[in-house]
This record gives sequence, structure tokens and C-alpha cells, in this order.
Amino acid sequence: MTTAQPLDVQPTPLALLLLGREADPRSERGVECPGDLPSPSDPDLVARARAAKEKLGDKVFVLGHHYQRDEVIQFADVTGDSFKLARDAAARPEAEYIVFCGVHFMAESADILTTDDQAVVLPDLAAGCSMADMATAEQVAECWDVLTDAGIADQVVPVSYMNSSADIKAFTGRHGGTICTSSNAKRALEWAFEQGEKVLFLPDQHLGRNTAVRDMGMTLEDCVVYNPHKPNGGLTAEQLRNAKMILWRGHCSVHGRFSVESVEDVRARIPGVNVLVHPECKHEVVAAADHVGSTEYIIKALEAAPRGSKWAIGTELNLVRRLANRFADEDKEIVFLDKTVCFCSTMNRIDLPHLVWTLESLADGKLVNRIEVDPETEKYAKLALERMLALP
Repeated sequence: MTTAQPLDVQPTPLALLLLGREADPRSERGVECPGDLPSPSDPDLVARARAAKEKLGDKVFVLGHHYQRDEVIQFADVTGDSFKLARDAAARPEAEYIVFCGVHFMAESADILTTDDQAVVLPDLAAGCSMADMATAEQVAECWDVLTDAGIADQVVPVSYMNSSADIKAFTGRHGGTICTSSNAKRALEWAFEQGEKVLFLPDQHLGRNTAVRDMGMTLEDCVVYNPHKPNGGLTAEQLRNAKMILWRGHCSVHGRFSVESVEDVRARIPGVNVLVHPECKHEVVAAADHVGSTEYIIKALEAAPRGSKWAIGTELNLVRRLANRFADEDKEIVFLDKTVCFCSTMNRIDLPHLVWTLESLADGKLVNRIEVDPETEKYAKLALERMLALP
């Protein structure tokens, strides 16, 4: 048996942002919790969280995203990726409170899929997602006008990644499109191309490009990038007419920092290493990797990996550390792909003080930080989600 070794990661101020305790100007905007938070140094935080959760009993259901801190994930009733957690919440109609330890767009999806009698709570309203914030409703409406002016809007089917706001999901629903996850992006694109000739993929260009080229046999020339900060997206009408995939210029601030140099470096340091990355990584990183897959895929791949195998993982650091510890007694060497890529700073805003404050408030009968999607937005966002659920 081996002892889990600390991952060789050198944090930088830009990368860590003090684990989310400072603002990230690229992140989704939010506000701090009202009232006084417990001190992070309070030695009774774990006991307080446990007591409040026990007091609430079946009234509360705590969801923990894979990227959460260990101090938070220990209180989760279920763990998973964003869509799995939203579906888990919908499967628990008896729970009065759904405490979503994740980020804002995830809590929105849970609110869309749960009943009106349930309240979805986000422990810190400033826990956003920089990728989701890269596509606003106004920008996407303007993009559709550009596609209309180019004479191709009636040929375009929008496909939006789960990592998007409720507004973007609603836009997708209104225009005949569907939602996808990193697990089913290929199936979603196949469905979309059965409905139309082109796809507008929102908001992560890398997942769209990797799925189209790596999984569906398209070429890089089939893809164009729409930049919402440039007139007409920085594209000519001819470019739009020639493209099959119109990719929104968005990305994950964590996965987008992995590089081919990271892959080359880890191969030099660890002979025989398997490089496994998330499809939100850049296309050249995905091309250089041995395996590519969603968060759930990464976990299952490591579960099935033989004893003594070596893995470099290109995804969020909290999850990689957790997996390294989990499989240490099977002699599986699991390292972080890069030495300087950050934690998800906005995801890390959900810490133990925020969770304690949330659970104690709910236990005292005070509903805090409720996430509510307006009925009109919910109607069309749910339509897009239901199209995804109906995919074969």
C-alpha cells in the first residue's frame, strides 16, 4: 500500500485568487451573503454543519459538485456533475430545501427541474461561472440577428452547453434547439444536424470544436468562432454561410489554461503516463492527450484503471486531489496535468462557513439565497432540457 503524496502544484496569485475569497473580474457577478458568516477558524464548524443538517432532516437535500472542496463535499447527500445533480434534486420532491453546493447556473437548472414547492438555495450568490457569463441574452439575440441578416438563421439549430445561464437555455428552447452535457454532446449535435444544416454552439467553443472534429469527423475549417465583442461576430456573411459549426467565443477559465507544453512536460517526467483531459480543454491539448472525457468519464476511467497505472488528469484540482487520495491504496499514481492551473475560484466560494450559515439559517426557519427562474424563462429553458432528455 502506498501513501497518497501531495500533488506537485505551485499556486499562483492569478490562479488561486485565494481560493475564491477575492473577486475574479471575469466571473459571473453576484453578491455576498447577508448577515455575519462564521469565522473560517471556528473549530466547531463541522459540528455546527452536522447539527443543523440533522435538525433539518428530510427537509433538506444537499448537492455537491465534483469540484467542491472536501470540507463541503463531506456534507453532500449526492455528488456529481451539474446535470446529474439537477436530476437528483428533481427526484427528491419531498425535500423542501435543495442546497446546491456548486455555481449559479447549476442552481438555476435545479430550480427549473424541481417543483414550485421546493426552494433551491446557493450558499454564496457570488459563486458564478466565468464561462456562463461569456454569453448574455442580449449578445445571443444580436448574434441571431446577424445570422438572420446572413440569410442562414432558418438553417441554424442552437445547441447550448449545460454550463450556461437560464436565459441562454431559454433562447435555445425558443429557437428549436437542445441542451447538452460534455457526456452527450455528440448525440446532441447529431440530433441538431438532423433538424438543420448548421449549429450555433454556446458558450464553450472548445467543447463544440472537439466534439465536431474529434467525435464527428468534421474539419477545423468547418468551424468558425463568433466573437460577441466584434461587429457581426468578426465574421463575414460568406464565412457564416460556409460554416457547419458556429462556435461562441467562450471557454472555461480552468480547462482553458492547460497547454500542449503541460502534456509534453508530464510525459517527460512520468514515463508511461496516461494523459486524460476534459473536452473543455483546447483542441490541441485534446489532440495530444491519450483519453478525453467528461468528469464522470474521468472518474469511471480511473475506477477501471489497472493497479500501478499512471495518470495525469486535466481537470479541476479539487477533483484530481480527491481521486489521487481515493486510489492511492491501489498504487495508481494520479497527478495534476499542470503545475500552475487554478482551482475553480468561483466554485471555491462555497466554503464551510457559507454552508454552515446556510444550513443554520434554514434550520431556524429563514430561507436565504433562494435561486428562482422566472416562469417565462423556465418554460423555454425546460423545453430545451426536455429535448436533451429525449435524445436516444
